[in-house]
Amino acid sequence: MRDTITDVFFDLDHTLWDFDKNSALTFTKIFLIHDIRVQLEDFLSYYEPINMKYWKLYREDKIDKPSLRFGRLYEAFDALNYEVSEQMIHQLSTDYIAHLPSFNHLFEHTFDILEYLYEHYELHVITNGFEEVQYGKLSNSNIHQYFKTVTVSEMVGVKKPNPIIFNHALDLANTSGARSVMIGDNFEADILGAQDAGMEVIYFNGGAEVNTNGIPQIKSLIELKTYL
Repeated sequence: MRDTITDVFFDLDHTLWDFDKNSALTFTKIFLIHDIRVQLEDFLSYYEPINMKYWKLYREDKIDKPSLRFGRLYEAFDALNYEVSEQMIHQLSTDYIAHLPSFNHLFEHTFDILEYLYEHYELHVITNGFEEVQYGKLSNSNIHQYFKTVTVSEMVGVKKPNPIIFNHALDLANTSGARSVMIGDNFEADILGAQDAGMEVIYFNGGAEVNTNGIPQIKSLIELKTYL
């Protein structure tokens, strides 16, 4: 792979940017602001799988952004049997998006691997996150300078795994699928989507049991040195 690749594309959330840790810190902050008296661990035990379900629906264009933002919170509080007004859920939703980029924990070895790759390849981001949030994450965590291009699903009008977003990112980067590799944590959205666009792939497996059919996978970002 090292001899044929010129461009390296990363997913952002759950791949470089530690979404779960930063999200938990954000909820801690906004619950304190609004006097929401729930145990964070209990809330997250419901919220995290509900959030994943809503993101899958959003990727598949079965719900819109406002429905995702409201529904995931509404269902989580309902499952917790904690009464919150719809007005407060809307306010929490807004505050969550506003405060999320202020927490910027990255996965271990993020800076090391970006420094290493930056010397040899053009680096890029392809993300399904919300445009107003993703640029803040990149900037506030001080990794924006490594990336030549950033492709956010909202600016393309489709989401990973739709090959259109990958082809858009390839065009923006002035490269081809054959010369590019995609690295991400979501097997369906990042890996299968990138393959459909003709890209090489490396699966960042955070512990999920997935049949990768021989697709290269890593458990730590530093392992990318094995392939690139």
